[in-house]
Amino acid sequence: MFDEPWQAEAFALAVQLSGRGYFTWSEWTLELGAQLRASGISVPATPSRYYECWLTALEQLVVTKRLSDPETLAARKAAYALARRETTHGVSQDSVRGEEL
Repeated sequence: MFDEPWQAEAFALAVQLSGRGYFTWSEWTLELGAQLRASGISVPATPSRYYECWLTALEQLVVTKRLSDPETLAARKAAYALARRETTHGVSQDSVRGEEL
């Protein structure tokens, strides 16, 4: 169902925020539908393109509901991208430094 961990995380975050009452599931589906239409993709889309719309919808709702602001989201995304580029995933950091466990 998910091609990458961030997709599962975005899914879980939307479910949790809705479950805690920050937005209704109806609001969520309307926003996701709007993002899918705006992107010109149809379901079933590739998981990557679909979850890009999922993430955009989530970000839009988070801003609309004033849970965060665009600048903070942009800073978080930049930090995530930097960490992703500089982290060797799936490899012990000790082995990356040449140390034995």
